[in-house]
Amino acid sequence: MKQRLALTLAFGWSLVGFCSDGITLENAKFRLVLGGGGAAESLMLKATGEELLDRSVRVPFFSVTQERPYNNEIKLVEMHTRTTYPAVSVRMEGEDLVVGFKTAPYEAVVSVKKTDDYIVFSLKGFRVDFEDYRLSPQARTMLSMTLPPAATFRLAQLPVATRANFGEWMNALWDDRAAVAVLATSPKTLVAAEDSCAGKTLTAEVRRNIGLKGPGAAIAVAAGGEALMDCVDALERDFGLPRGVENRRNPLNNASAYWTPDLCPANVDAHITLAKRGGFRLILCYFKCFFDRLGDYAIKDDYPNGLADVKAVLDKIRAAGLVPGLHLLHTYVSTNSSYVAGGTADRRIGLARHFTLARPLEPEDKELFVDENPVGSERHPDSRRLLFGGELMTYESFTTEPPYRFKGIGRGFAETRKIAHPAGQIGGQPCVSEYVGRDFYLSQDSDLQDIVADRIAAVWRQGMGFVYFDGSEGVQSPFEYHVPNAQYRVWKKLSPSPLLGEGAAKAHFSWHMLSGANAFDTFPPESFRHAIDTYPAREAPLMKRNFTRVNFGWWNIWLPGWDLPDGGKTKGSQADLWEYGTSHAAGWDAPVTVQMNLDLMAQHPRHDDLMEVMRRWEDVRAKKLLTTEQKAALRRPGAEHHLYLNEKGEYELVELKPLVAKDADLEAWFFTRADGNYILHSHRTGTARCTISFQDGTTLSFVAAGRSYVKTNKTYTEVKDAFECVKSE
Repeated sequence: MKQRLALTLAFGWSLVGFCSDGITLENAKFRLVLGGGGAAESLMLKATGEELLDRSVRVPFFSVTQERPYNNEIKLVEMHTRTTYPAVSVRMEGEDLVVGFKTAPYEAVVSVKKTDDYIVFSLKGFRVDFEDYRLSPQARTMLSMTLPPAATFRLAQLPVATRANFGEWMNALWDDRAAVAVLATSPKTLVAAEDSCAGKTLTAEVRRNIGLKGPGAAIAVAAGGEALMDCVDALERDFGLPRGVENRRNPLNNASAYWTPDLCPANVDAHITLAKRGGFRLILCYFKCFFDRLGDYAIKDDYPNGLADVKAVLDKIRAAGLVPGLHLLHTYVSTNSSYVAGGTADRRIGLARHFTLARPLEPEDKELFVDENPVGSERHPDSRRLLFGGELMTYESFTTEPPYRFKGIGRGFAETRKIAHPAGQIGGQPCVSEYVGRDFYLSQDSDLQDIVADRIAAVWRQGMGFVYFDGSEGVQSPFEYHVPNAQYRVWKKLSPSPLLGEGAAKAHFSWHMLSGANAFDTFPPESFRHAIDTYPAREAPLMKRNFTRVNFGWWNIWLPGWDLPDGGKTKGSQADLWEYGTSHAAGWDAPVTVQMNLDLMAQHPRHDDLMEVMRRWEDVRAKKLLTTEQKAALRRPGAEHHLYLNEKGEYELVELKPLVAKDADLEAWFFTRADGNYILHSHRTGTARCTISFQDGTTLSFVAAGRSYVKTNKTYTEVKDAFECVKSE
């Protein structure tokens, strides 16, 4: 080691004499060649012989990162900063690779597991010559630290030539001919991609503060996207991971969800009836259907027999041919939960920052002195919170010059006890939900997430089938680890395993659990079409590159005449809006989620039209009736389409052209089918008689109420010009 260290300091990368010959790793589908200097030399798809590497880039396949130099000789030469040391040698010993690095005086031992579908790399450990870590060359004393001082280890760094599709979430480049992916076998492996000259460099690394040894990085190469999915499916089965591929291939993956916040034994039959009217196959139950408070997850009083009543409700849903799902916020504890209120706040509430009391704090004190500079602490009034010794507090401001302190302290927040706190006590700033500041995030470094998961799982076992992980962003950094790992900690407790999953946030490992990408929040009817075009329609092709469908919801029920957030009155939820959204979603093989409300739907003057729109499009989804050409037409921004039910009971997809009348409550569109031209018309709130007068002296009369049709022999231009003058009677 000493000889290698001296040469490295003198010549850096020029350790040619210590580099082995190239190493070939291959399976049934691909051949990977690592050069003796540690860089990937070739990645060949065996089926076609195509080279898949970006040859314009040469990067080491492995590398190790330290926060600073620690060896006595090295630290006197190099800068004291976070430094990455690239691999400069690699050799095979049995089934393992042994990797040497520039400057860093140790070697890494990497295990290699090969199957017909993938090759997995994982760090087994390091080989360290402890002589390199003496306090000085003459000293007998060694550094008192865990060796080597590796902060991160890069398991793979693979420059891949560009292809038609790059799936950032899945970490894959692919097209119909070839596909390459670098995947994690554990949430502890963090994968990413970096731009290269002619493609992407796919990377995977492990970190000391998460776990260096054991987590793996898999390279999968296949002849096209679907073949890659088969490889990933094999990986998931071999490593016992959630079945992301299987769930994406489930027929229910394109099914829209009927969402309810208040389902209970007293109204479950009404919800089932309404859901079936809309042709829904999934009922998504918000956590409030069963539980009172986040964190506690105690069964509500609506279920006097507890889990037995929950099971009876879910059995009813399943007997009706519907699959129930659970919408939960797994990373939160409510302010009124037993973890916050009622005396002492739980130590396992997540802390965004830690502070140490510099002086004792008495119950009447209004200033809190700390050792650390509070600079960067929360300033929003809903998030100005502190937690010390189980007491929650608020503050008005803080200083960023010594003596550091928080000022304007409010004691006993959320009914926690006001107590004295000694100097030296460690507390900090709790992670407050950015959504209105009502809840706290639990600490992912504690066992509380597992306790919450057990409580959720108790209800899940009564008959749930799919899951929505809301609030998935409610974790501490590093988010690329904690977001999917928090989901996984819950997922592993859910038996049987969910058929489908969605979530409000995602990172790479989430791909195995979230077979659908997150839905966007609700929008008023007046901005509905624009929101569909701006958000889910733009995300849909991005998710398609990740072999995933987006959700074009959430949609809620707006009654005509309600006040708008910015003033004025809304036209309310209307069938044409829902058809616009659900038709565009169907073009991407995607569903929607509708936030249903029994009372509002009963009050809506056009509830029949709303539910019929959903029924037709859900029927088309379930039967997979759309052709490739029809899906392409539905994807066009701004395009309006309608499912016409003809005399034979068959669906005809027709394109609509808008008609505008003087009466704002009258809505109409023009379309053409095989036997002529039609006007689709409706009235937003009531019933009205309308007459269209054409320039040739002819007229066309109809009664506008719910959605209906009137046939015409006029052209679109003739109808459009005449329709502008129409007033309802």
